Amino acid sequence: MSRIAFFDLDGTLADRQSALSDAVTGLCRTHALSAEAQQWLHTELADRANAADFARLRAVFALEVSEAQLWQEYVGLMAAASSCRPEVLEGLARLRAAGWTIGIVTNGAGDIQRAKLTATGLADLVDGVAVSGDLEIRKPDRRLFELAASRCNVNLADGGWMVGDNPAGDIGGGHQAGLRTIWLRGRPWPAELPAARHVVDDVTSAINILLNETE
Repeated sequence: MSRIAFFDLDGTLADRQSALSDAVTGLCRTHALSAEAQQWLHTELADRANAADFARLRAVFALEVSEAQLWQEYVGLMAAASSCRPEVLEGLARLRAAGWTIGIVTNGAGDIQRAKLTATGLADLVDGVAVSGDLEIRKPDRRLFELAASRCNVNLADGGWMVGDNPAGDIGGGHQAGLRTIWLRGRPWPAELPAARHVVDDVTSAINILLNETE
């Protein structure tokens, strides 16, 4: 059996929503932004964020601070607020000790996703990372999975697993890439999407499934 596992980042290995709330609150406090601007940010950044969002923030609320400064401050705040539970880090370490190759396949801007990986300690536990901003493509595009495999020095043709919380992006994308899949239950499941191999409530359960596959 091929010991290759790809993981989603946000909502799978790390809690993006709580980090987003802390980062937006901190940014608004620093620049004395209105409650309206804070709500705007929560809405606009709910699913993803990039520098262009902060250009629009400046335009909508007539801010003097530059787009680049706002973006860099947000990246720093998100990294500082991001966390990965110790039991998840321990599980990934156990996977590596069991001979698994571990990759991250994540949508998002490259600078912010890599900052979060470093801040959470995940960067030290994975063999390769593919971020949608690297190629301006997003999951479920197979090319992002191919990039992740390349950066892990493995081949998708060898098979493996994809673990994530997004039905279309992670599970649908994993299927298209020829991977077995584990879905973290939570989002609505599209009726037309083929079922995941396993369904779990927590990423630690997914890691245990993979460890059992090793035995």
